[in-house]
Amino acid sequence: MSENDVAYDVRGAAFKVHTAWGPGLLESVYEAAMAHEIRKQGLLVATQVGLPAYYDAVKLELGFRLDLLVEDKVIVEIKSVESLLDVHYRQLLTYLRLSKRKLGLLINFNVPHVKDGIVRLANGL
Repeated sequence: MSENDVAYDVRGAAFKVHTAWGPGLLESVYEAAMAHEIRKQGLLVATQVGLPAYYDAVKLELGFRLDLLVEDKVIVEIKSVESLLDVHYRQLLTYLRLSKRKLGLLINFNVPHVKDGIVRLANGL
């Protein structure tokens, strides 16, 4: 599967989760539901994936955690906030850069219509 195919399926999972629960829950609840929905589609999903950072050739264990990593290709960062801030976009872009992955989805579930809360970000590598 390509990154685009994976992202399409992840979006479908987000629509199902949001339709079932709507806005207003904790990020951890949406994360668990998303992982379940994605697995139902037959895709591999890892949750809370540790991501090391390197500085000056030294591995730093900083506790970076990817909410979801789908098919080892697409990073999904889940939010449940009033509105997405610049720092949320930068966070996902940093994760993409550090992991050397091409595509990420930033999904804010705290919106009336989840389609308005999904942002696709690409790493130019």
